[in-house]
Amino acid sequence: MELSIIIINWNTKNLLLRCLTSIDQKVKGIQKEVFVIDNGSADGSPAAVRKRFPEVVLIQNPINHGFVTANNQALNRSKERYVLLLNPDTEVKAGAIQTLFSFMESRSEAGVAGAQLLNGDGTRQNSIANFPCLATELLNKSLLRWIFPKTFPGKEIAYSEPIEVESVIGACMMVRRDVTERPGLLDEDYFLFLEETDWCYRIRRAGWKIYHVPEAEVYHFQGKSAEKEKKKAKVEYYRSRYIFFRKNRGSLPSFILRVGLIFRLILELMALTVACFFTFFAMTGLRNRLSTYAYVTRWHLRGCPEGMGLRSDK
Repeated sequence: MELSIIIINWNTKNLLLRCLTSIDQKVKGIQKEVFVIDNGSADGSPAAVRKRFPEVVLIQNPINHGFVTANNQALNRSKERYVLLLNPDTEVKAGAIQTLFSFMESRSEAGVAGAQLLNGDGTRQNSIANFPCLATELLNKSLLRWIFPKTFPGKEIAYSEPIEVESVIGACMMVRRDVTERPGLLDEDYFLFLEETDWCYRIRRAGWKIYHVPEAEVYHFQGKSAEKEKKKAKVEYYRSRYIFFRKNRGSLPSFILRVGLIFRLILELMALTVACFFTFFAMTGLRNRLSTYAYVTRWHLRGCPEGMGLRSDK
């Protein structure tokens, strides 16, 4: 075989089945194996996969081990030349995976190739990520992409050719097997968020290049798994940023980041409180955002314990 496709699932049965159907119908001409690693789902996902797709290699974890550990389980079992990390909330378009595969075959220096992610209506999602720095984490990312498009590439530009980038969004990224021998597998200090960015950072340091391939288009019905636990998912996003800075940016930038994010949290919390007050707490969206930001603020005040994030499911 030539390609291993790895999908991590946590309570997204219908989306997962839709994703597997798109692979079955639209990934042609490549010898492939498909892994589904289920992180203790309670929605009947494993039984549905066994019934509908008996050829899929199904690994069932009794609890939620997180995105990174689950991916590494499959990476350790897979021996193919390329690995495709694919979210369960995606649907591949005809030719997309073949395009990524052909690109990797033609560029021996490419360690990673990422697809162009699309919303359900066909509009572009951000598919490129810069390595986190104080500017990206404390300033407005959209503004940075607008003012400095070459330094901070994003969905604002319709690229017609593959471009070299710092990192790609991990919802659909093809990785050359050889890169796992030099920088190693995904870092299991991450539970969810930024794990692919950290991996790309280490892959680039090992001498490989990262590419965004716009011709490869994949629908991404964003964040459906994390959406079920928004507060805890938000905690994991903050935690992952702190981990990345601690590992890759040093103590002073890490300190500045934490202070800056806490300051922004407090301002956001105050603004949302005022907005809820003047709308008599009648707007559900505002109330939910206030609740989420209050939860994340409380997590910081308690010293960022593990138990308030998704890791509590471990």
